[in-house]
Amino acid sequence: MKNQITSALSDFFFEYETPRQVLVRNRRVGVVCRLIQLGVLVYIIGWVFIYEKGYQSTDTAVSSVLTKMKGVGYTNVSGSETVWDVADYVFPSQGDSSFVVMTNYIITEGQKMGKCPELTGKHNCTSDADCVGGSFKRTGHGEMTGVCVNKTQTCEVLAWCPVEDDRTIPKPPLLISAENYTLFIRNSVTFPLFGVTRSNLVEGIDSNYIGKCLFDPKKEPLCPIFKLGDIVKLSGFSFEKLAQEGGAIGIVVDWTCNFDVDVKHCKPEYNFHGLYGNPSETDGTSASVGYNFRYAKHYMEDKIPKRTLLKVFGIRFDVIVKSLARKFDIIPTLTAIGSGVGIFGVATVVCDLVLLYLLPKREFYKNMKFKYTDTQTQQDNESIDLDSNTYYTLEANSRRAQDKDKPNVSASRILIQRQDPQRMRYLKSDLGAKRAAHKLLHKVNCTETTSWETEDNSRTLTLDGPLRKERT
Repeated sequence: MKNQITSALSDFFFEYETPRQVLVRNRRVGVVCRLIQLGVLVYIIGWVFIYEKGYQSTDTAVSSVLTKMKGVGYTNVSGSETVWDVADYVFPSQGDSSFVVMTNYIITEGQKMGKCPELTGKHNCTSDADCVGGSFKRTGHGEMTGVCVNKTQTCEVLAWCPVEDDRTIPKPPLLISAENYTLFIRNSVTFPLFGVTRSNLVEGIDSNYIGKCLFDPKKEPLCPIFKLGDIVKLSGFSFEKLAQEGGAIGIVVDWTCNFDVDVKHCKPEYNFHGLYGNPSETDGTSASVGYNFRYAKHYMEDKIPKRTLLKVFGIRFDVIVKSLARKFDIIPTLTAIGSGVGIFGVATVVCDLVLLYLLPKREFYKNMKFKYTDTQTQQDNESIDLDSNTYYTLEANSRRAQDKDKPNVSASRILIQRQDPQRMRYLKSDLGAKRAAHKLLHKVNCTETTSWETEDNSRTLTLDGPLRKERT
């Protein structure tokens, strides 16, 4: 048992197995194999390494965005002149990465809590029975009192009166001057994996530069100050159309950096996208267009609470930071190479399929590629190769029989001593006994009639002359 374990361990540690390869000289198969390998090589080099940068590790940034608007607007509605500054037209005013700039509005002044008729079309009626007291309508302005106002043929409601009438949107936009407002964006990013922190105020941008620059995608691509009209134009929309009913614009700050080179080459790129719809759409193609919301300014007048309600139409700006940094790393490099080497095996599989199933000589290639074994045939060959002890035993008995010079010499019950018990069992069989006797008697050049029996007398083989005739 100990020897078997030692032998097994020795075979495991000190032996190496390698598959046998068959060289096939076939032009078509060779061309197919090389073309597939070439395609795999192009994929690995072109796609994995050059395009996808498979030899680099990646990281995304943790970012912070601050914004600041500047500009003054002016309106004159029914002789009422108003100047609008940043505190009036920016919502919220804290400088978040998402904010709204008001470009149009509908104002309802002097509202106070009371009872007044609904707008025409909101809840029409012909009698008090059509107005259920205490109920609400989703598109209404307040709670119905149960009274039908004959003058307007609408239900009376308890609400902020007079109710807002937003059926007509001012055109052109009241704050069309917002096109000239400017936006300042300050953005900083940190890539934790590589320990790198960058700001959009890169090298060369100082207070003097910021004081006079204005973003231009070709002339000033790094300037952090943007004109609202330019942003809307670069997103593919018309500012006047967008300003009338509102919309949404995305400002994308793209940090795509390669830290295999100097960090100073890591600079932002600005892109602009319209988020609320297709710029080619007309107002009638969508169920709901634009962007609007309401807010109110409350005040007291003669101890009566009142408010000024504004329905604001504006452009919402969302500053979106997109980041991806890369740097060489041995682990993804080895992974990419290993996967590429594995893909090379596709060529072998395809060529084997062609050889074994498609070519006219597929049977020949199968015989060359696969080695078939038969257990019984292998045992036959092993049993026929008798050891030297058996040969010498039979040879000695034959010589003694020849010395006696008898016509019928019988080498009866020659005991073949074997050390291999499996071979001994095989020799006891009919086929094994015949073949073993044939070979051994031929070796001693038997010329007389010779009889040979197995150990258990179960079979007898008689030979007349030098292996001329056989019978059982």
